[in-house]
Amino acid sequence: YTGSTDLFIYPGYGFRVVDAMITNFHLPRSTLLMLVSAFAGRDLIFQAYQQAIEERYRFFSFGDAMLLA
Repeated sequence: YTGSTDLFIYPGYGFRVVDAMITNFHLPRSTLLMLVSAFAGRDLIFQAYQQAIEERYRFFSFGDAMLLA
């Protein structure tokens, strides 16, 4: 399938197919951070980020990854 969409996923979005996601730690205020917050919940994501900071994980494109399930 090819084409465009006007779909914008943000917290409150109801996922119907996806039940897990592998992603890295994204920039603050980014649309990718909104996506993972929509998937796992804002509070859980911010807890994960706090732990990542404390453990000195690497962030952004060449950093560490996390499994959201």
